[in-house]
Amino acid sequence: QVQLVESGGGLVQAGGSLRLSCAASRSIFSINAMGWYRQAPGKQRELVALITSRGTTTYANSVKGRFTISRDNAKNTVYLQMSSLEPEDTAVYYCYADLSTGYWGQGTQVTVSS
Repeated sequence: QVQLVESGGGLVQAGGSLRLSCAASRSIFSINAMGWYRQAPGKQRELVALITSRGTTTYANSVKGRFTISRDNAKNTVYLQMSSLEPEDTAVYYCYADLSTGYWGQGTQVTVSS
C-alpha cells in the first residue's frame, strides 16, 4: 500500500508555470509506474503523464512539449512541471501509483485564468 499527497496547485495566468509534487508514504523505487491524471468539471479523468520505474515517460498529446514528469526516488516524490499553461489545463490533478492495484491521491486544484 501507499499513501499519496499532492501539493503545488493554485491559480496562475495563462502562459505561466506551476510545479506539482506527489509525496509517497513509502519508497517509490520499485513502483511499476507513477503518474498524473486530471479531471475537469463535467469531464472524465484523463491521463496527463506517466513515468515507469525505468524512467520511461508517456504524455498526453495535449501536454507534450509543455509538461515534464520526473521522479526523485531518494525523496519518494514525483513531480509534474507545467509550463505554458492554458485555460484548458484547469482541472483537479491527481497523483497515481501502480502497484498492480492502483492508488490515488486526493488531488490538487489547478486553475489557469485567461
